[in-house]
Amino acid sequence: MAEGLSQDRDSKTAPGGQKAPESSEHGKSSQWTLTLGSIGVVYGDIGTSPLYALRESLVHTQSVGIGEYDVLGVVSLLLWALFLIVTLKYVIFLMRADNRGEGGTLALMALAQGALGRRSTPVLMIGIVGASLFSGDAIITPAISVLSAVEGLKLVTPFFDPYVLPITFVILITLFFVQSRGTGRVATFFGPIMVVWFLSIALMGLSHIGDAPRILYAFNPLHGVRFLFAHGMLSFVVLGSVFLAVTGAEALYADMGHFGRRPIQIAWTGFVLPALILNYLGQGALILHTPSAIENPFFLMAPQWALLPLVLLATLATVIASQATITGAFSLARQAIQLGLLPRLEIQHTSDTQEGQIFIPRVNRILLIGVLLLVAMFKTSSSLASAYGIAVTASMVVDSCLAFVVVWRLWKWPLWGAFGVMGGFLAIEGVFFSANLVKVLDGGWVPVLIGSTMVLMMWTWMRGSGFLERKTHRDSIPMRDLIRMLQKSKPTRVPGTAVFLTSDPEVAPSALMHNLKHNKVLHERVLIVSVKTEDTPRVGAKNRYEIEQLSEDFTRVTLHFGFMESPRVPVALANLRKAGLKFDIMTTSFFLGRRTIKASPTSGMPGWQDGLFIALSRQSANATDFFSIPSDRVVELGAQVTV
Repeated sequence: MAEGLSQDRDSKTAPGGQKAPESSEHGKSSQWTLTLGSIGVVYGDIGTSPLYALRESLVHTQSVGIGEYDVLGVVSLLLWALFLIVTLKYVIFLMRADNRGEGGTLALMALAQGALGRRSTPVLMIGIVGASLFSGDAIITPAISVLSAVEGLKLVTPFFDPYVLPITFVILITLFFVQSRGTGRVATFFGPIMVVWFLSIALMGLSHIGDAPRILYAFNPLHGVRFLFAHGMLSFVVLGSVFLAVTGAEALYADMGHFGRRPIQIAWTGFVLPALILNYLGQGALILHTPSAIENPFFLMAPQWALLPLVLLATLATVIASQATITGAFSLARQAIQLGLLPRLEIQHTSDTQEGQIFIPRVNRILLIGVLLLVAMFKTSSSLASAYGIAVTASMVVDSCLAFVVVWRLWKWPLWGAFGVMGGFLAIEGVFFSANLVKVLDGGWVPVLIGSTMVLMMWTWMRGSGFLERKTHRDSIPMRDLIRMLQKSKPTRVPGTAVFLTSDPEVAPSALMHNLKHNKVLHERVLIVSVKTEDTPRVGAKNRYEIEQLSEDFTRVTLHFGFMESPRVPVALANLRKAGLKFDIMTTSFFLGRRTIKASPTSGMPGWQDGLFIALSRQSANATDFFSIPSDRVVELGAQVTV
């Protein structure tokens, strides 16, 4: 999932810095530009699956001997997985369920919440599980993709055998190191490189179909069904590897907001899907003709002179696939922060002109450490394949569950119709999910552990924040009562404007109370500002703010932001001048409360969860940076609170 955000919900910004509204509003040239961009950003993961998907699917049958019908059956399963899951579910059906043009698990969760008309706890928890599982995918994808590409060097010459892991480490460390510089310039080259990649794998496959033309029988789904019934439990294990061919399918939906529905659909049906089909058919034909090619059918399709260039191209393609996953993790983390599922982490903007170019240092470090540990633990892409798939299948099940709510309640389908369509998808994905569970002991525990950890963290942060908010509200003075008290006590007034940020606009901010208690002064104009995140990706300029005049010198302002926007408070306040709000950054002081949280035996949470919540709160970024407030205009006042 790459990111691209703007302040207006009606516009999108592609990773390369291009505006990407709905494709219907574009001319042909713009639509083709967006289609090219989608090939580079959306299809990196699924586009590099041929490196290992067929190989890993067939390797399980080696113990019983690989026959012609086994090859036909596995290739048939691969093709029909692409048809049913990617094409039918995501490209044709699910991309219609957009949240103001945006897709992805959290966007779908917000859409389902809106369809129900309330904040449904089951829907919220399903969304949290889906978002958490993506974190496991974000760590495994760079590891398996880059490692599988570099392993091709061993076919060039055995000399490279001992250097596969060191080269992989260097590539991955470099990839994560350059994240802080932004991906805008690099993204410009993603499309053309991936076009070359897909053309290359299509031509490679096409050149080998003639080795065994009977591979075309794989289009008949009966070959896949026959394979499943013929091999019993073994076929169940094979299905877990077959699913590797569709990992990355959720990116079609998640990146819809960056390129528009139409360009992504055109790229898939007209270019990416045919290239993948030809390559899998070519690999299957090569194995039928030369059974020993099962060792690494993808690279063995290339002539010897083209092997090294192909390895280099594959490495570039896997780096692009990894880049899309990393930036997707940044985007998802920001959404989770805005929705109150994670603490306020530091978010750096790597572009002065494009809202979507962001970098989250803490997330980047965690991803890098996780990816390097995986490569060191598993050492080969074949071993890593055992860990891959569980998180993705579970994410797809989550999408189907949330989509059921949207289809039934928002689209007003009859219950039997919604259940029939989404139940069909759930049945297919349930089989794949069950097949991937077989791999838990062989490495599948990794994404399960990562996802479970993220669920625990999000649940703890939400629960602790709720307790803290209720306690703060209970112990605070209502804002209107304070204004009446100040009208009687008449504190010393000083020139200028004071802005007090608060999460609860109904009560007096702690920073305001501390300023009155210790400094015994009050500015001539006081703004009580709260930031509210909506269940939409973006909020238009007309709906950005609410202004309420509490008294002659007290004004309450509520700023509304979408869950894919960064809350730049000074910019939003400056835009309120048109509404008559007097705001001059040079005569304004921002008062922020810095809370130190202590555990309490009466918090309502067990001791271990108190400790986890406090540890998470310490990771929160400075509010000055998070809300993009100039540091020389900020006054911070600290306080201790118990939870």
